[in-house]
Amino acid sequence: MPLTVRDLLAIPALRLTLAAGNAGLGRTVEAAHASEATDPSAWLEGGEVVMTTGLLLGAAPDDLAAFIADLDRAGAAALVLGLGPSLPHQQVPPALARAADRHGLPLITVPERTSPAAVTKAVFDARSAEERRLLERTLRTQRRLTAAAASPDGLTDLLTAWYRATGVAVVVCDVLTRALGAAGADAAEVLAGAATILDSVALRGLRGSGGGELPGGPVHAQPLGAARLRGFVVLVGASTAETRLLGSVLVSLLSVELERRHLAEEPRRRHRTTVLSRLFAADLSASRATALLSSVNLSAGPLRALAVHVAARADPPPGTGRPSEAAETAADLALAIPGGLARAVGTTVEAVVPEGTDALALLARFAPGRPAGIGPAVAPQHAALSLRQAHALLPASTQAGRPVTAAEAGSVRLLLSLGSPALLAAFADTALAALDAADPDHELTETLRVWLETNGSWAETSALLGLHRHTVQNRIAKIGRLTGRRMDRAEDRIDLWLALRAREAAGF
Repeated sequence: MPLTVRDLLAIPALRLTLAAGNAGLGRTVEAAHASEATDPSAWLEGGEVVMTTGLLLGAAPDDLAAFIADLDRAGAAALVLGLGPSLPHQQVPPALARAADRHGLPLITVPERTSPAAVTKAVFDARSAEERRLLERTLRTQRRLTAAAASPDGLTDLLTAWYRATGVAVVVCDVLTRALGAAGADAAEVLAGAATILDSVALRGLRGSGGGELPGGPVHAQPLGAARLRGFVVLVGASTAETRLLGSVLVSLLSVELERRHLAEEPRRRHRTTVLSRLFAADLSASRATALLSSVNLSAGPLRALAVHVAARADPPPGTGRPSEAAETAADLALAIPGGLARAVGTTVEAVVPEGTDALALLARFAPGRPAGIGPAVAPQHAALSLRQAHALLPASTQAGRPVTAAEAGSVRLLLSLGSPALLAAFADTALAALDAADPDHELTETLRVWLETNGSWAETSALLGLHRHTVQNRIAKIGRLTGRRMDRAEDRIDLWLALRAREAAGF
């Protein structure tokens, strides 16, 4: 237990006496500090026993009250006042005692024959003894945790041992926040309450941590894994010096356990890689594709392929035995993909997902910032076709800075997204500058947009804008004259339509 003012008073050799401030006897003592300054608070960090002879203390009650208030605000543990025939004070000033009682700051007297060095040494010895006891307890608990982690049911035994030793509830989950084990708390309830915290930690990977408050108390979340994020541990309850020391031990042991589980899944990942390779084979029959999907518990519904380019900059040196960045990314995706069909081919990750899977959300979570192509949904026997289209989209994804889907591959929106805002603005201004100058209220521009989007229909444009047909015809004719375009020619219409869309894409 930490050293308190009550413990300090109980040391007989110091001959300390409590004069006032009984309410603060439970304050923790961190250090001792001798000072004759009238305001020593600027030199305090909190938890200090401040020793003084009161040489410079004023006699005015207001000054004495302000002195106690300053110490209390600075977090002092107690005030020790020396009394004696050769010292400034032979008794405690009543105003000082009243202020100490008011603030709950212990006011202690010490006889002249007890030196400040003796008090300082006593505090230091007590603190050292407590830290030694804490370290011994921590080492004993660490040995118990290590033994529990090495047991046949390592995760459950480890979490149980932690909870019994610390009283702090613990929940462990994988990277998808699926519960793997818990002790002292309901895993589902804790993970639901800490969802926002875990999302924040996940964004920073192994360098992240986070905390907050739940109905069960304060929570703290830490990432787990050796070189890659494998999961999270959530602690529920107030932390102590012991739990802070043991926390790093728990994180290390849990990381080893999750790495062990990851390695144990390697045979299953190899099997799924084989299934995926066969699914991508040419001339695959529908019955064979159905059988392959059945082997990984997937129904024979439409699938779409994903191709993700993973830069090799973080790959381990050859011969280290560590998997490549692409292999790790494939393993991460396999955790979240129904059926787990993902593989690494060089610096590219290939995968298939059922049609209803939110591929964009999946990539945002497990391959953020990576160029990615999302192929069209096809029958399982045509998965290779979807994969070829996904690969073909990688250059466009690299330039666009986001995943690109097959649905947008042939669209003007994708084409425009590949141009810089400055380039798009220059193109649009060239085509529409004369119109801008003559149309400050944008009436002509809006008429042009609606007319082009209705494929040049006078009736639809009139109805949508609430204008007479002749008004629309006159406006379109005026636009033709201003821009020098023939409004009955497809090429000129396309140029004007692209200019309008370019402004939308550039955000103008």
